[in-house]
Amino acid sequence: MERPVPSSSEAKCSDAPRKEMRRLKPAKVPHSPEVLVLVDVINPLHFPNAQALLPAALEASHRIAKLKARLAARGVAAIYANDNYGTWHSEFSDVLASCRALPGARGEIARRLAPQPQDLVILKPQHSAFHSTPLEHLLRRMQAEKLIIVGFATDMCVMLTATDARMSGYEVWIPQDCTAAESSRCKQDVLNQLKAAFKCSTRAALPKSARMEKLS
Repeated sequence: MERPVPSSSEAKCSDAPRKEMRRLKPAKVPHSPEVLVLVDVINPLHFPNAQALLPAALEASHRIAKLKARLAARGVAAIYANDNYGTWHSEFSDVLASCRALPGARGEIARRLAPQPQDLVILKPQHSAFHSTPLEHLLRRMQAEKLIIVGFATDMCVMLTATDARMSGYEVWIPQDCTAAESSRCKQDVLNQLKAAFKCSTRAALPKSARMEKLS
């Protein structure tokens, strides 16, 4: 018994899923003994006291961009670990587009620190980039040994990501000039604790002379 020949419309419908599948290309997970982890840098900064954090975040964003470019030139991979801000129906691209469109410093930070095509992105539901995310799985596949953690805020998501990283056995560097908190005192207290208790490096990414210059 001969099979019926599908109509042209049926053939198009049956081909559609195959075409969609052809567009999906698995992301290559690079080998990277060092990994830059950018915590909540794509951020609407809409929360109580966010205004106090914003100037320091804007200043840090210049230094994060410079550090990221320098590390990328050495072949260091970057992972964005970003909050979804409770928008469970959204993807990271939606969060990025929304933040890039914000006026003033909020949008400027998002545009400056937007990921490049080779960068990896994960969404996190809580403060630490390790909690309920595939970060540990990615780091194992990358054979990572050292994490460079930057982002906002020093005393919350950066701190908890750093402590989880140390408890997972990673060497951790938190460049003090590439994070921001609502107050310089709070930031320094947290960095001192991470250095003393968790043996994290907190040395600055840029030399003091460069930090004193106006970044543009």
